[in-house]
Amino acid sequence: MADEDQIIETVDENGNVIKFELYDIVEVDEQEYALLLSVEDEEESDEVVLMRLTKDGEDYLFETIDDDAEFEKVAAYVENMDEEEDEE
Repeated sequence: MADEDQIIETVDENGNVIKFELYDIVEVDEQEYALLLSVEDEEESDEVVLMRLTKDGEDYLFETIDDDAEFEKVAAYVENMDEEEDEE
């Protein structure tokens, strides 16, 4: 049952429901971001999707990162995390 809690459903710009697995949550400049893995495209299972997390009461909202500079900053942070893990 715990695995089901990790599945996030989002709706793309065409109204299609896409399911993601919540891989991790990172904090960059006091803003939380979710690292999501697509559960439907088995071939692209290593592709990570970054989304901004905002809290609405008790619920979390997943938002697309529209700002290129913000996206690049978070992507660089995640890449540095991966490199640090590889060095251990």
